[in-house]
Amino acid sequence: MSGTGWELVDLLARWVHVIASIMWVGNSLLFNWLDRNLEPPKDAAPGSLGEIWLLHSGAFYYVDKTLLGGRPLPKPLHWFVVQAMTTWWSGVVLLIAVYWAGGRAAMTDPGVALLSHNQAVMVGIGAIIGGRVLYEAMQRLVAPRAPRIATAVWVAGLTAIAVALTQLLSGRAAFLHVGAMLGTLMALNVASTIVPSQKQLVASIAEGRAPDPAVSARAKRVSIHNNYFVFPVIVLMISSHFPTVYGNRLSWALLLILIAAGVAVRHVLNIRYTLRAWPALLAATMVLGLISLYSVIRLGSTSAAVAAASSPDPVSFADVRSVIDRRCTACHSALPSDRSFGAAPGGVPFDTPEQIESRAARIHDRAVVSRTMPPANKTGITESERELLRRWATQR
Repeated sequence: MSGTGWELVDLLARWVHVIASIMWVGNSLLFNWLDRNLEPPKDAAPGSLGEIWLLHSGAFYYVDKTLLGGRPLPKPLHWFVVQAMTTWWSGVVLLIAVYWAGGRAAMTDPGVALLSHNQAVMVGIGAIIGGRVLYEAMQRLVAPRAPRIATAVWVAGLTAIAVALTQLLSGRAAFLHVGAMLGTLMALNVASTIVPSQKQLVASIAEGRAPDPAVSARAKRVSIHNNYFVFPVIVLMISSHFPTVYGNRLSWALLLILIAAGVAVRHVLNIRYTLRAWPALLAATMVLGLISLYSVIRLGSTSAAVAAASSPDPVSFADVRSVIDRRCTACHSALPSDRSFGAAPGGVPFDTPEQIESRAARIHDRAVVSRTMPPANKTGITESERELLRRWATQR
C-alpha cells in the first residue's frame, strides 16, 4: 500500500479508536462512580443492592442496582461490550498501520538495539501476548487464593516487560506497546471474563438459581483492574507527542513513573468518597508525580554530555542548512522524498531559511537533547553533525 493509503487507514482507525475509547472509558467510569455512590435501598423492590437519583439533561433519572430478587429478566437488557472490542480492534489496525506494516513510525533504533524491523515487530507482539499470559495465569490460578501475591507477580512482570521494551525498541514504540499490552488486557478482561460472567448471571436468573459468587467475584476483580489501567493506558497512548519523555536515557524509569502516577491518581479518585481530605491528597499525588518526572528527565538528559562550552568559532547557517537538507528535509518538507509520515510531519517544514531559523530551539531539543530525530536515525546523522547543530542553536 502507498504512503497515502496507510495515512488514510491511520486517520480512519485513529478516529474510530478515539471515539470508541471515549465511550468505553466513559461507561466504565460512570458505573464505577455509581457503585461508590449508591444509597442503601429504601423503597426499592426486593433484591436491590442500592439506588441513586441523577439529574442530567433537564430530567431526573432513577437507577436501582439489583439481582432482581426472583423477578423475571427485564427486556430489553442493555449490554456494554461493543465499545470495548471496537476500541481494541481499531487499536490493532493502528499498530499495523503505524508500526508493524505501514512504517509511519519506527519500531527500531540502532542506538538502542540492533534489531531488524521484523524482529522488533515480533518483540512487540511477544510482549503483548506474554503480558496477557502472565496476567491471566495470575488471575485464574493465584488471585482466587492469594490476590496480593498475584498482584505482586503481575507488577514485577509488567516492570520487566516495560524495561525490556525500552532496551529493545525505539522509545515511541516501547511506550506504545506497553500501552497496547495494558489495553489488550482490558479488552480481553471484558471479552473473556466480564461478559461470560454476565451471561452466567443472566442464565442463573432465567433458571431461578442464585448466581455463583465466585464468578461474580472474579468479574468484579478484573473490572476493578480495568478501572486502574485506564489512566496509564491513556498517558501511554499520547506519549508519542513527548520526545523529552520517550527519548530520554532513562525512558524506562519515566514509563514506570507514568504508570504508577496514573494508578495512584485513579486510586485517590476511587477512595475520595470515604476520605474528607482527598483534594489535598490528590494534589500531593499529582505534584509528586510531576516532581518525579522532572527529576528523572533532568537526570537522564543527554544534554549534559553535549552541553560543553560553545566553540569560539561561529557556525555558519550554510553549514547548518547543509545538515538539515541531508538529514531532515527528506521528511520535513512540503514535498518530501520520504512520504512515510506524510508531508512535513507535525506541520514542521524546513524548506526555507526562515523556517529553519524560527525552529532552532526545537531542532536542538529533538536532534541534540532527546536525539529522537531523525527517527531511528534513518538518515544517518553523525555525532559531529549533532554537535554542529548544538553549537549553532546555543550560540544564537
